[in-house]
Amino acid sequence: MEDQNQRKPRILCLHGFRTSGEILKQLVLRWPEPVIQKLDLVFLDAQFPALGKSDVEGIFDPPYYEWFQANEDFTEYSNFEECLSYIEDFMVKNGPFDGLLGFSQGAILAAALPGMQAQGVALAKVEKIKFLIVISGAKFGGNKFGMPKLASNAFSKPIDCPSLHIIGEKDFLKAESIALLEAFENPLVIHHPKGHTVPRLDDKSFETMLGFIDMIQDGQVKT
Repeated sequence: MEDQNQRKPRILCLHGFRTSGEILKQLVLRWPEPVIQKLDLVFLDAQFPALGKSDVEGIFDPPYYEWFQANEDFTEYSNFEECLSYIEDFMVKNGPFDGLLGFSQGAILAAALPGMQAQGVALAKVEKIKFLIVISGAKFGGNKFGMPKLASNAFSKPIDCPSLHIIGEKDFLKAESIALLEAFENPLVIHHPKGHTVPRLDDKSFETMLGFIDMIQDGQVKT
């Protein structure tokens, strides 16, 4: 029987807007092998095919998907409840999952889910989310993105879920990513010099990532 202490943290990975699970997988798997080997990563495609042009056309192959839709100034959202149900159904059928990793739209979603779960409006049928890895994230209700109704109390109190935030120096969401840190208790941060992407890990980032994985693995055994 596999030693419980050696069980890899199982992570549901949520891709960016108008990309796919396969694209996020290609980017994440560029991380050093010692990191990848410590994690059980599951990459999910969002349920809605892209309703417009993808920024990654010509770089990564289609198909492309989006988790939910919003109007131009992000004050109104559609299909948000359907998105939450879709993720929960997948987690019920394919779990249990220990944590979430998200990039861009997937990161914005992932960052809100622990608070929504605590409020009882999302992921009620699955175990508590134990940690997050947020890449190019932002906060619903921040300067750029309005608040979907179901997420209205997601950040009403500090999120005590361990979190690692990866923030790009040239990312158009940099300010939003930094503002998101205030919503979490004791967030860990990796800064990188690139833009809106899943970066490769330099030596310092690699050590930070390994430390975070060790921490969540310890916490996973205790919970």
